[in-house]
Amino acid sequence: MVPGSFLGAVHRLAPLLILLSAFSPALAAEDPSLIVSRFQEYLRINTAQPNPNYSDTKEFILAQASSLSLEAQTVEFVAGKPVIILKWPGTNPSLPSIMFYSHTDVVPVEQSKWAHPPFGAHLDGDGRIFARGSQDMKCVGMQHIEAVRLLKQSGFEPVRSVYIVFSPDEEIGGHDGAEKLAESEIFRKMNVGVVLDEGLASPNEDYRPFYGERSPWWLVIKAIGAPGHGAKLYDNTALENLFKSIETIRRFRASQFDLVKAGLKAEGEVTSVNMAFLKAGTPSPTGFVMNLQPSEAEAGFDIRVPPTADPEVLERRIAEEWAPISRNMTYEFKQKATVHNKNGKPMLTATDSSNPWWGLMEEAVRKANGKLGKPEIFPAATDSRYFRLLGLPAIGFSPMANTPILLHDHNEFLHKDEYLKGIEVFGSIIKTYASYVEDSRDRSSRDEL
Repeated sequence: MVPGSFLGAVHRLAPLLILLSAFSPALAAEDPSLIVSRFQEYLRINTAQPNPNYSDTKEFILAQASSLSLEAQTVEFVAGKPVIILKWPGTNPSLPSIMFYSHTDVVPVEQSKWAHPPFGAHLDGDGRIFARGSQDMKCVGMQHIEAVRLLKQSGFEPVRSVYIVFSPDEEIGGHDGAEKLAESEIFRKMNVGVVLDEGLASPNEDYRPFYGERSPWWLVIKAIGAPGHGAKLYDNTALENLFKSIETIRRFRASQFDLVKAGLKAEGEVTSVNMAFLKAGTPSPTGFVMNLQPSEAEAGFDIRVPPTADPEVLERRIAEEWAPISRNMTYEFKQKATVHNKNGKPMLTATDSSNPWWGLMEEAVRKANGKLGKPEIFPAATDSRYFRLLGLPAIGFSPMANTPILLHDHNEFLHKDEYLKGIEVFGSIIKTYASYVEDSRDRSSRDEL
């Protein structure tokens, strides 16, 4: 008689073996538990900002590359911040290559708020893997590698070269990683034709694809006024003027949010504004001086601007309504990312017949028994912007269906079945993209248009 626990294990394992064998009969030999354990190993490397362990990360990724006989190159545009470039050469290297991109760093954690250690990669009895980076976005980087592993096992050979790139510092802006990579001669020689970067989890069965993203404008408004006694009513004090601005900004925020709540626009299609800090007062040994009105006050705002917005209109609003000089106010941008590419066009990737990569992606996901939802504008910023800035098509995509959105949240997790299914999906995308040879007549027609 077979013990019940063994039968239970077989029962849980069967769907995963079926999933992998559906992708290719040769893949059924790969033990799903080994695939998941490699993911857990990556998750256990603490790459939280501001002190990410890039050294162990590099060692781990290069070991994966070696096991797959992939070409590997490590570049440090800034010391201590490695960009790792893996290459699977195609049989026709003259064709534009495919780049699958992910970042290695993650955001900090509040340890006490987690049910399981955030860098323990705990697999619970329900199949959920708890770890910082399980959704954002170590899952995607490992799915790229595992998809190549399975394709190699099946005997597939790409026509186009495939690059798998791991970059640092996305969570603090990507300036020393993706931005410098996109501007480099190394990237030019890679001859990239399309980039796949991160997306978001989907609470339903449809995967969420992203064809653009909102640009971050980090705004600091400063008000100046005469100091005065805390008991006296003055006109145009620093705090009074700042509060007027905050109220004006709050009304604008509410008007944008109302469009989202009414279902008229998606979150990525409106301009969001959230106050990040408020600074005022005169410090004292016990806190703040309570009977003195301060002469200066500042507030910081995280603004996200969609590529469909008119940036000149927004900046005029800031100058005339949010921080008018008539109220002794000034403003500065700590960061102000453009919404246009180098050709002056909105940084949006086409999702129609003018972009063959979009149709190929729909086809590849469908072949993997998945379904793409309506293309969206990513509500935050990703490193995709540095490649869209060059005019390259870039699609944000993280194959996580039936999954709550937990990036940057406590108890971030991804179910192992969704992780394994995502490998199948990426395998289909790599196979479809790397096999694509554009019809020269199609290219001529588009050039004429």
